[in-house]
Amino acid sequence: MLKARFIYNPRSGSNTRNPGVIERTRRFIAENAARLDAALVSTTHPRHATTLARDAVAAGCALVVAIGGDGTLNEVAAGLLHTPATLGLIPCGSGNGLGRHLGIPGPGEPAFHTLLHGTPRLIDTGLVNATHPFFNVMGLGFDAEISRRFHALARRGLPAYLRLIAAAWLRYRRPALAIIEPPAARIATRAFILAIANSEQYGNNGCIAPGALLDDGLLDLTLIRRAHPLNALPLALRLLTGKLRPSRNIRRVRAAHFVIERAAPGLIHTDGEPHELPARLEVRVVPRSLRILAPQERKKTPPGMPDAERPAR
Repeated sequence: MLKARFIYNPRSGSNTRNPGVIERTRRFIAENAARLDAALVSTTHPRHATTLARDAVAAGCALVVAIGGDGTLNEVAAGLLHTPATLGLIPCGSGNGLGRHLGIPGPGEPAFHTLLHGTPRLIDTGLVNATHPFFNVMGLGFDAEISRRFHALARRGLPAYLRLIAAAWLRYRRPALAIIEPPAARIATRAFILAIANSEQYGNNGCIAPGALLDDGLLDLTLIRRAHPLNALPLALRLLTGKLRPSRNIRRVRAAHFVIERAAPGLIHTDGEPHELPARLEVRVVPRSLRILAPQERKKTPPGMPDAERPAR
């Protein structure tokens, strides 16, 4: 018998529009009662999923399943770091970035099949200022502003996300920042987006860090200096086709540790969840710190330069 805990976020994007997911989960637990000793619990407030995940580990659960989007994933995974428990995913969010990277795009049959037949993987995670873990992508700039606005929406989903982007874009002012470490990547500039990724994509197949690997001991930084009417469509197409390569406007760097300084404290996001943090940001990789179930091992060769500047450890 595999002892498991399913943690459900009723506010995640797809869950509010598809309440059948919770019934499908209950049916899955009942159908597999001979092999699963499982309980289903629901979150009621922010960061509740982290507490529930820690409680599951304390109760001896070997599998803890996040049912929700990247925000729910972030909270559940935060409670499982450096433990023997394995994270399972039923991705039900608006973007499902980490789930898509792993090959679990949504809450369909493959997601449930993976819980019983998936391959456990030991992956890296990211940490901002020693206090805010992330598992998919963190960022500052326009993506953080969009995360703040999106977080406040009552109704979510891709159409709402696109409308929100269009409304925010014209008024957005790029922050001034400096990349201090690694030394080879030093630059002072204004940034439309500065993202540091563990996986390849934000979600909805928006590939911000093509070639990023979950278990290489490195994080992938992508800096986009500006977006304006003449380059917005080409940028969007590159994001959606996995062809966001270095150019005069785009810089990519792989490293295990980054230090970024801004003119003032401000907004960042971790896996789509907004936070206000100090002006100085230290972002580092925590190698092999989370166990996660995937449909199969993804063996990929990191792209050669110039897709990203030489890794700096």
